[in-house]
Amino acid sequence: MNTTLRALGIVWASPYTLLGLSLGAIGLATGGRARIRGPVVEFHGGGVTWLLRHATKGQFALAMTLGHTILGQTDAALDVSRKHDLVHIRQFERWGPLMGPAYLGCSLALWLLGRRPYYDNPFEKEAYRQSDGQ
Repeated sequence: MNTTLRALGIVWASPYTLLGLSLGAIGLATGGRARIRGPVVEFHGGGVTWLLRHATKGQFALAMTLGHTILGQTDAALDVSRKHDLVHIRQFERWGPLMGPAYLGCSLALWLLGRRPYYDNPFEKEAYRQSDGQ
């Protein structure tokens, strides 16, 4: 991807990146850690771990992507989920501010149809397919 398109993707995803940075800052203030990998800021520990354990209503979440931030329960969780989360970053670059409504809308429609809102979500299917090398 050329530099101009990459920059536009970063700007387009920035509303979610700002949210991720805000949550990551809370994580840092509560004992968490951060690192930068290319255009991605990763946070783990502290309040980030608490958020991932409680926001998923009993579903186990190693990490969550928001724009160009990845929030992980632990350093190891970030390593395990990185390929999957990098697919989500590309999705945020494509969908920008529409990513949240599109993702949640798909999950709601799947739930109403009696399907699995997470595993049957096309955004997750793409991330699992691409991160598994299929």
